[in-house]
Amino acid sequence: MTAGGHHLPGPAVGTVALLVCVVCGLYLLGVLRLRRRGISWPPGRAVSWILGAGTVGVALAGPIAQRAHHDFAGHMLVHVLLGMLGPLLMVLGSPVALALRVLPVRAARAVSRVLGSAPAAVLTNPVVAGLLNIGGLWVLYRTGLYQAMHTDPAVHALVHAHVFAAGYLFSFAVLGRPDPAPHRPAPHWRAAALVGAIAAHNVLAKSLYADPPAGVPPEQAQAGAQLMYYAGAPVELLLIVLLCRSWLLPRRDRGRRAPLPA
Repeated sequence: MTAGGHHLPGPAVGTVALLVCVVCGLYLLGVLRLRRRGISWPPGRAVSWILGAGTVGVALAGPIAQRAHHDFAGHMLVHVLLGMLGPLLMVLGSPVALALRVLPVRAARAVSRVLGSAPAAVLTNPVVAGLLNIGGLWVLYRTGLYQAMHTDPAVHALVHAHVFAAGYLFSFAVLGRPDPAPHRPAPHWRAAALVGAIAAHNVLAKSLYADPPAGVPPEQAQAGAQLMYYAGAPVELLLIVLLCRSWLLPRRDRGRRAPLPA
């Protein structure tokens, strides 16, 4: 068993399911309000949000979450779902843009001010977001934090919260869309940050294979490192494709613009 064989109870399945339903219900309520105004909302975004919320829910409760308490490979599966796939799908749901359309004017302006603030500019910088995301993983596995999260419920919850929040922030910062991003860097800077983060993520996976974290048996570390490397690759590839697509779309849009009137 990992981390000295300690077992911490995870969040109740019913509680997580309720939270997922609330998150999805609020999103769908916003879509319904838009439809009542005669405004369409891309169905793909709603599907992406629901799938992302469901992925996060599966990672936090149920068989996968229970396995993560005993097995390092299970823990890594939670990492991929909670910190990579789930956040990316939720970012593609464009919740900020939806909120700005359905919230009252005063509340929408407050959200816009937060997005345009200096702290938001720092946090949504892809380099900073990458350091919080991948750097956090290095701290987790290369210090005593991994063992601590399996003995202290508060640390366990904080680590999971950070993994999700940092994964969401990184996906948002790198893609820069479909949600509004007032401080969005140029595409080549976002691409460089993504390549650097992928490299750091893969180096960490290889280092875990060769040098397991404290308290993790070598066979579990090898299985978990392989899962981190190979299961994370499709999500990383999807990020690359989406970033390149958003990079090229403006050129297509410019080519389709109607000529200016004489």
